[in-house]
Amino acid sequence: MRPETVLAFDTSAAHCAAALLLPDGRVLNRLEAMDKGQAERLMPLLQEMLDEAGIGFGDLTRIAVGTGPGNFTGVRISVAAARGLALALGVPALGVTRLEALAHGLPRPLTVIEDARRGAVYLQVFGPDATDACLLDAVQVPATARTPHLTGDAAGPAALPPALPLAQAIAEIAAARSLPQPRPAPFYLRGADAAPPSDPPPVLLPG
Repeated sequence: MRPETVLAFDTSAAHCAAALLLPDGRVLNRLEAMDKGQAERLMPLLQEMLDEAGIGFGDLTRIAVGTGPGNFTGVRISVAAARGLALALGVPALGVTRLEALAHGLPRPLTVIEDARRGAVYLQVFGPDATDACLLDAVQVPATARTPHLTGDAAGPAALPPALPLAQAIAEIAAARSLPQPRPAPFYLRGADAAPPSDPPPVLLPG
């Protein structure tokens, strides 16, 4: 079996994050903070990482991508790039949520609590053998979700730090998954802030 070479990336927040898992055990990580410009920066960043490793896109065996929740536009940028690369290279693309990545490598049972803005949090419980569905909930976290271990930017002072950089966690999760997997898709628990206009369409007069 051909050893896995996994390229992972994420633009779900104010960053471009990428990681490359190589068959010889090396791991390359990149994280560039940016409020905008991810669409223009992502592909050059990936090319730079491959150049450093001395390989090309054709050497990749899997593409992994962060699917959110996060910035609506940022998530779509990464998911579209992952799908396009997978199609062009003939390799599978796998999606990994931000909460899965934050939980990766930490002790279980674990609750991931991330700020969802507008007075809400993203909440997901990872047990020893099973994982609950991700919820969009009020800031007041229910007692049933309070496990011995917590992580995430809204988990408070008891939060454990992530075990790995975000993109590396995404890559490792994707590398361990059996195939086939569904195509990656944005993971949204609320709609986009922008909405189409509600004005009625113009009336067409008869000619």
